[in-house]
Amino acid sequence: MAATVAASSAAATSTAPSVAATFAAPAGVAARPDSTPSPGRRPVGGVGGAGRHGMLEHVTVRAASSVLVGRHRETAALREALGRARAGEPTTVLVGGEAGVGKTRLLEEFAGWATEGAARVLVGQCLELGEAGLPFAPFAAALRAVLRADGPEVFAGYEAEFAPLLPELGRASATLAAPRVVPLSDAPRGYLFDLVAELFQRLADARPLVLIIEDLHWADRSTRDLIGFLVRAARPGRLLLVCTYRTDELQRGHPLRPFLAELDRARGVERVELGRLDRDGTAAILADLLGAEPLARAVDDVHDRTQGNPFFIEELTVAGDPIGCAALPETLRDLLLARVDRLPEPTQRVLRIAAAGGTRFAHDLLAEVAGLPEAELEDALRAAVAAQLVVADRDGDYEFRHALVREAVHDELLPGEHARLHARFAAAIEAQPHLVAAGRAPAEIAHHWYAAHDHPRALVAARAAAGAAADRYAYAEQRRLLERALELWELVPDAADLLGMDHLALLEQTLDAAVTAGDFSRAITLTRAGLAEVDADAAPLRAARLLDQRGRLMALLGKSDGSRELDEAYRLAAGGPPGAERVRLLADIATHLVKIDPQKAARVAAEAATDAEAFGVNVALLSTRIALLCHGERDLTGGLAELGQAAAAARAAGDAPTLVLAMVFESDMLCELGRYAESAQAAEAGVAEARRVGISRSTGAYLLSNRAEALIALGRWDEAEAVCAEAARIDLSGVTGLHWLQLGAGLRLARAHPGADELVDRALTFLGRPYLWPNHRLPLHELAIEAALAADDKIEAVRAARVAVADESLPQLPREGWPVLSAAARTAARVGDRELAAAVAALATDLPARHPAARAHAAQVTALLTVGDQALPAWRAAVDAWRADGQPYPLGRALLALAETTAAAGERDETAAAVTEATEIGRRLGAAPLVEAAATLARRVGLRGAAGGGAGAALLTAREREVLRLVAEGHSNSRIAERLFISPKTASVHVSRIIAKLGVTNRVEAAALAHRLGLLTEAAGPR
Repeated sequence: MAATVAASSAAATSTAPSVAATFAAPAGVAARPDSTPSPGRRPVGGVGGAGRHGMLEHVTVRAASSVLVGRHRETAALREALGRARAGEPTTVLVGGEAGVGKTRLLEEFAGWATEGAARVLVGQCLELGEAGLPFAPFAAALRAVLRADGPEVFAGYEAEFAPLLPELGRASATLAAPRVVPLSDAPRGYLFDLVAELFQRLADARPLVLIIEDLHWADRSTRDLIGFLVRAARPGRLLLVCTYRTDELQRGHPLRPFLAELDRARGVERVELGRLDRDGTAAILADLLGAEPLARAVDDVHDRTQGNPFFIEELTVAGDPIGCAALPETLRDLLLARVDRLPEPTQRVLRIAAAGGTRFAHDLLAEVAGLPEAELEDALRAAVAAQLVVADRDGDYEFRHALVREAVHDELLPGEHARLHARFAAAIEAQPHLVAAGRAPAEIAHHWYAAHDHPRALVAARAAAGAAADRYAYAEQRRLLERALELWELVPDAADLLGMDHLALLEQTLDAAVTAGDFSRAITLTRAGLAEVDADAAPLRAARLLDQRGRLMALLGKSDGSRELDEAYRLAAGGPPGAERVRLLADIATHLVKIDPQKAARVAAEAATDAEAFGVNVALLSTRIALLCHGERDLTGGLAELGQAAAAARAAGDAPTLVLAMVFESDMLCELGRYAESAQAAEAGVAEARRVGISRSTGAYLLSNRAEALIALGRWDEAEAVCAEAARIDLSGVTGLHWLQLGAGLRLARAHPGADELVDRALTFLGRPYLWPNHRLPLHELAIEAALAADDKIEAVRAARVAVADESLPQLPREGWPVLSAAARTAARVGDRELAAAVAALATDLPARHPAARAHAAQVTALLTVGDQALPAWRAAVDAWRADGQPYPLGRALLALAETTAAAGERDETAAAVTEATEIGRRLGAAPLVEAAATLARRVGLRGAAGGGAGAALLTAREREVLRLVAEGHSNSRIAERLFISPKTASVHVSRIIAKLGVTNRVEAAALAHRLGLLTEAAGPR
């Protein structure tokens, strides 16, 4: 599940729209010149793009992000500052950040909020003209807005004195009465400052005033002096002064640096620094630009290249496919290189050399490669640091301030220069590995020889670097390096001699790395290549291993059950030479067979265990590999004991993958046994171990979803959502990502999350795959039923329930089968479908219920299908069963059903107690539909206070309270969307949820209840 993350979107560079552009109507201020198209949609490939291809092909991309996805701390600081200004305390906020980090976008959002709160917003823009530029330019822009909105009368007869700021006032005053005593040209500057301060005071007396001055780094001396006067001397009340500046423009000697230091000493001045976005912030902007959830690989690549700068994110995304080696848009390249071009040529030359070394480089390494005198090198670096293009760290190393600056400089290298520099870096690191970070030398050497087009050296270096990556459990890096070695193999005639292996061996290593890294799509392609190359007669175990891997991958990717490949793998392995290799291969085949043919899996497992003793293979470790057999007819408690022995043996042997596998099964069994807290702890420990050894995207993926499942059962839903978000960031391949997706979708349904439909749809698309393991397929049937019931789509609920109960695997899987039967029984009871009820009852009769959750579901199914006098004891039994199991959410739902039954039986006290407890559970979990259902039932049966007066109101989020205020003001969904910078569809979802939470039937009733409960005053904020 994708997390909702704070981040800022649009950029605040000279090409970005200003706050003035957005608020031109109320403030009357002209927008700054802007070459960027207005927000909306434009086809991909414009602005220097070469046309979209790859994973973003045919995607229409928004030209600029339309959302502010966070900046909560900065927004709160600005709102608090306005609150202080409203109270009469003069307040100044200095907003700093590098170009493109989102200063303008932040102020657009804040200005909109301030305007809605009855404040007046004026905006002025400093011009890029330097110290000799137009004096008072931002104040002139702001006052011109005042003149247009209020007319010359607002200047209270001092039009001539204001003429130095607004020449049109001088022309107007010349047509009026006799000139004033003080000539226009003789008005002292201090007098003018006083008049400006008095004007702002008059405006602020009418309503709070927000004066925004953008790009203070371009301010002229006069502008800085007037700002200093307003901050330190005049200090008009009810005025909030907000100034933005670029931190990366403040080179040594810049006049703004001492000015900011002076302002810092003044009372009421606060600094707000905007940093770059984290990965989740980058993902949020990409999602808004693309109109769909981006792939995790796309997010990683864009975030690595842009380092979280919103402007760069937008430019890369709009101009072309930002994945892999997509070229920089020309407009962005020119922008990045403009500051480089202003540097002295020796500094530019050093930057070109450094760019070949990477985003981060050590001084000693650069000196070795550059071959320059130390003084000359230091002078060049000093100029680069002063220009804010390179930053130095405490360790004496350097880093390009922006990775894209390095990329742009590197792309400017001539072909011969490019190869020569990279060869020099490779040779230097080979001779002195200590010149790079510990453990990085092999990868750096491989990269530079490859970039230098020295194919033999690049091949050997790639293979060596892959081995070093595996030693560090960096399997994704290992796979990339081995893929490079495969690419180079055809270019190096004596590749086999250089590497000491044949091509198939290299391919097998690449396959293993791809599987371990969780890149299953690439892995299955590699199995096909390997099978085309292997001689099964000469090397049966080698061929069998490739077939075993392919069979498992086919199932993991939902292409088939893989049985054909596994059967052939067993045939080859059974006839292969005896030994430890064959034993381990048979154990792997047994593990992969268990979900499709348990009987055959047991026979193969027994064969492997028998041979293991003969060849000295640790049977305890093999039992881990076939531990799924514990989910058959065996006692789970006994299975846990076996797993404990296997885990101990794996620790002793240093076999981390086997240990992680044991922890997967342990956490899963504990959850089935109803020992949810122990399951969550075991899964958490397993996640840490999987992360340590680099298998989070393969075996370790199941530990994340196992932990989420246990946390949901414990009622720790916020933690479960965080775990699902972590799984989403890992970008799991194939069905390894299905479990968390199904859990996250169910969680969102239970909370009526606005994004529930999207996640449900993503999960249910797996049902369209040619094959799914039954233990994955059945929970999706349950999800389909629950989603239809949540949407009150009875026809779809019945259809989904009929498909679910017809699944032939349901009778063999009680753990997954009972929740399906519960959902189907709920559907039958709601729509009165007797045929469906009979089908559920027939299946329930023979389905075992060995463990707490299964017994609770069985009791619930019985209660759902029972009518008449026996319904009440049946529901009491169901509630007792859920109490014994310990899961709060199904307990809350059972309590509501019990309350309806007791109400019909006239048991009013029991009804009130059940409704109250269900309400408390729903509030604690954030399960809005449960709370709403309890409130509705309470009203229907005439209970007062059982569900808590205003229970739904207590669940309103801050955003819903904002929406409710606008509903009360009579705004349509479209107008609400416009005011809150959200889509009309999102506004509609908010309104529907508000109506449901408040237990009313329409917008008018919602507004009336909001007034009665005092919700609107809180939502409105300070005025």
